[in-house]
Amino acid sequence: MNVSDFEFIAKLLKDRSGLALTKDKAYLLESRLNPVARKWNFAGIDELIQALRTGKDEKLTVDVVEAMTTNESFFFRDQRPFEQFRTIVLPYLLEHRAAQKSFRVWSAACSSGQEPYTLAMILKEEAAKLAGWRVEILATDLSSEILDKAREGLYSQFEVQRGLPVSLLVKYFKQVGDRWQISDELRSMVQYRPFNLLDNPASLGRFDVIFCRNVLIYFDPPTKAKVLDNIAQQMAPDGFLYLGGAETVIGTTDRFEPMPGQRGIYTLTKANAAAKVKAAG
Repeated sequence: MNVSDFEFIAKLLKDRSGLALTKDKAYLLESRLNPVARKWNFAGIDELIQALRTGKDEKLTVDVVEAMTTNESFFFRDQRPFEQFRTIVLPYLLEHRAAQKSFRVWSAACSSGQEPYTLAMILKEEAAKLAGWRVEILATDLSSEILDKAREGLYSQFEVQRGLPVSLLVKYFKQVGDRWQISDELRSMVQYRPFNLLDNPASLGRFDVIFCRNVLIYFDPPTKAKVLDNIAQQMAPDGFLYLGGAETVIGTTDRFEPMPGQRGIYTLTKANAAAKVKAAG
């Protein structure tokens, strides 16, 4: 691929998704775009890019962006964040949301659904404590195709072996041919919506817990700051933000600060939280 084509694709991805494609990631283009070229009956990536340059087919552009931005996920990824959710965040919400008996969780860039379904399993395991509560899990992703897979809740043997305890596989999944499908009950606990993190999330509503893990690493600093500022707008004053192990708010935004003693969890700074409370009036 020549320099001009690479720069064209890089700009397209940056404009559409915020993804910063550096030259050291050029190898991803072939592995991700060759299947798209085959799907559209192009002779190869060069012909695919020629068609993209005309700008005549929006569906082709969407397919390319989705192919480049879809990332793998697995159940109970990194484990600790979910243990923190069960032992720290959930008890806090049970105490501080007792009056309204409700809270909302956002799984941003949810990919094929393993993260929101992991949260659903944790909540189901704690069902006795949540009797009479209304808990919403909203999961969003840029890719409509990956959201269709998430809604279906159908996973290969390889996918369910990655991080999912056997006890929960037996309890919450049924075998369908050579794959496993998560129960209808858990699927009904998660709402899926297409959403681009570059857009204003006001329409999504307010959240008490937001998971935005392993997403910011693909953005440049200004885009990271924009996404975090957008998230801050939609977070409850005493809400919790989860980022990936290689991500931080430090040096990017003054809206959030690390939660003392809890790696990977962030809260609004006292000044920002106070301002939100005052604005709510």
